Amino acid sequence: MTHIDAGAELDPVHPVPMPAPVANGGLSTAEVAERVARGAVNDVPVRSSRSFGEIVRANVFTRFNAIIGVLWLVMLFVAPFQDSLFGYVIIANTGIGIIQEWRAKKTLDSLAVIGEAKPTVRRDGQALEVSTSEIVLDDLIEIGPGDKAVVDGVCVEADGLEIDESLLTGEADPVVKHPGDPVMSGSFVVAGGGAFQATKVGREAYAAQLAEEASRFTLVHSELRTGISTILKYVTWMMVPAAIGLVITQLVVKSHDLKESIARTVGGIVPMVPEGLVLLTSVAFAIGVIRLGRKQCLVQELPAIEGLARIDTVCLDKTGTLTEGGMDVTELRVLGGSDETYVRKVLGALGESDPRPNASLQAIIDAYPDAEDWRCTESLPFSSARKYSGASFSEGNGESSTWLLGAPDVLLNPDDPALAETGRLNEQGLRVLLLARATGDLDDPEVARGASAAALVVLEQRLRPDAADTLRYFAEQDVRAKVISGDNAVSVGAVAGKLGLTGTAVDARRLPSDQDGMAQALDEGTVFGRVTPQQKRDMVGALQSHGHTVAMTGDGVNDVLALKDADIGVSMGSGSEATRAVAQIVLLNNSFATLPDVVAEGRRVIGNITRVATLFLVKTVYSVLLAVLVVCWQVEYPFLPRHLTLLSTLTIGVPAFFLALAPNKERAKPHFVRRVMRYSIPGGLVAGVATFVTYLIARHYYTGEGSLDAETSVATLTLFLISMWVLAIIARPYTWWRVVLVASMGAGFLLVLAVPWLQDFFALKLVGLTMPWIAVGISVVAAAALEVTWKWVDRRVPA
Repeated sequence: MTHIDAGAELDPVHPVPMPAPVANGGLSTAEVAERVARGAVNDVPVRSSRSFGEIVRANVFTRFNAIIGVLWLVMLFVAPFQDSLFGYVIIANTGIGIIQEWRAKKTLDSLAVIGEAKPTVRRDGQALEVSTSEIVLDDLIEIGPGDKAVVDGVCVEADGLEIDESLLTGEADPVVKHPGDPVMSGSFVVAGGGAFQATKVGREAYAAQLAEEASRFTLVHSELRTGISTILKYVTWMMVPAAIGLVITQLVVKSHDLKESIARTVGGIVPMVPEGLVLLTSVAFAIGVIRLGRKQCLVQELPAIEGLARIDTVCLDKTGTLTEGGMDVTELRVLGGSDETYVRKVLGALGESDPRPNASLQAIIDAYPDAEDWRCTESLPFSSARKYSGASFSEGNGESSTWLLGAPDVLLNPDDPALAETGRLNEQGLRVLLLARATGDLDDPEVARGASAAALVVLEQRLRPDAADTLRYFAEQDVRAKVISGDNAVSVGAVAGKLGLTGTAVDARRLPSDQDGMAQALDEGTVFGRVTPQQKRDMVGALQSHGHTVAMTGDGVNDVLALKDADIGVSMGSGSEATRAVAQIVLLNNSFATLPDVVAEGRRVIGNITRVATLFLVKTVYSVLLAVLVVCWQVEYPFLPRHLTLLSTLTIGVPAFFLALAPNKERAKPHFVRRVMRYSIPGGLVAGVATFVTYLIARHYYTGEGSLDAETSVATLTLFLISMWVLAIIARPYTWWRVVLVASMGAGFLLVLAVPWLQDFFALKLVGLTMPWIAVGISVVAAAALEVTWKWVDRRVPA
């Protein structure tokens, strides 16, 4: 509470050797320069970023690029250029992936600079805001409520300093700090203020050691990425035996020209690889980051885009989320015959006693000027757990007094008549603080007991103009909103009511303490008041225990624990340093209305990648099946690599790129792998069987020289038509541009068949009329089978 002598004993639990003392005014410019020169700087990597080299490595050195790269090198030596086209497609895909991720990195880095915390350090006797990376060893760093300790250090000043270390140690209760006590990076201030001297900076700092790997730019921990990895694992298992069988059949059993046998073997292996799927997922995420970046939304962890689209419950802190940060004093109601002039003086002195006022106290400071002849002798900073602050004064006339300012329902007895008046004001959505005179010392934990009420301070909160529309959007999307606030439940309920949220306001002090009981109460209620920071965390855990996917929004230090535990944490850009540090998404423009854009981006990514994955995996399934059938029938593989490059480009590559980036408002659905495989497997089986049947019929129909080329051409026609039908199904529901997309892919294939030099380039020439029309007929039957099968799958195989 008061300043404690710097010679106080060290904390016996965490004894820390005091560093060489630094002057009260901090380091000098020369001392800072000397530390920079020897590298004693806080050079922790930027959270959102990975280097250009890492991006290149991640896109180039993949398992499938290695497989295709080896096959491409083989084809460059044994086959014509057009059979090596698939390699150039991979190079182009990889280049696109690198460019888009680099753009995303630049966007994230520029936004991270805007949203970066600027700690206050003392240098040359002045308080300066510096970048986190500019802090040097032995810097004196000032901290107040909501500030995060960005490096390790030793406390040198403490004024009621209470620090929450729960994110590091798991200890729920704030720790009161005295000079000489350790301050760990990653902890944050919940009450009071002070300063500490940096003893470990950069990678030596405690939180940096914990977080360096975990907090780097990453694409993991998302259902999409995990699902795709699972699918690729299955694909690899299928590929290996099929490819080995194909190699043996084409090179050993069939005694054809060696180079053509190699080309057909490679033609069978390459389409098994869904090479563009991982690329398109990365690009879809990266473009999502860029789009949101334009709206001043910093995505600190990429899967958060996907995660927010999957939530079914959003917990909202009222202050700073539904209401703007500022408040206005609208009325002062004196109680018990108190003198209003005297009360105004007390309020002015209380405002002056706190060097780091919160929004409520700032409104009081703006309304009531300081009484200059009053001197603060002791102060008790506000804390969300206590729900009040206080100060002792030596008044101008020599008398002493102690005052408390806080929640009426915490400071007053339940039967006090002032509470009825408070209730009426709360019902109007007004915030009410009680000024009470205490008889005990501020050091006494029971100081509020027996305090006499002097006045009610009525504050009006400013509603965010966009809050009602955003809440309406969530309601339409079946996302339940829960308002969780430390304020009076009735007042919070009235504010929520103005924004269109219905439901009884619940006082959180009456909630069950067991997780199951709390979860049930949360399912039934909408608005909760008088919630402590620990309760916010418990509420998130209780909702998750009932299977809910929870997002938490907040801006204050009392939201940090809940934000950290929620599936998705969303912070306002103007929020406390600690809040921004733990949130996955930071709304730098402080606009709650940006959240629907984040949900829309997530839905676009999830819905489109599910569509696109089906396209890629149908190809993988039919490629593996064709390889197995070729091995069983002991025949030549029906395609050269150039044929499958053409088919893949027209029916998968180009359309998938457009479909992956198109708007998509479908609600996010779980079980990605099951949803994709239930369409891909029957689709691939139908396509593979129909193509092979056409090929076998063609082998009996065509004889003599050039027969293999003719057989390949009709098999290619069949596979193209079926693949086009798969694309046509995936592209539903149709819009004008989707119809144009599908039609233009069909026109591209007709162009190849019609232009002689393209026929020669792709070795595609339909011979006669009978066999091509048989191919068309088989394709029509296969298309009908696809429609029937997928409709049956929809009914019988739930996603």
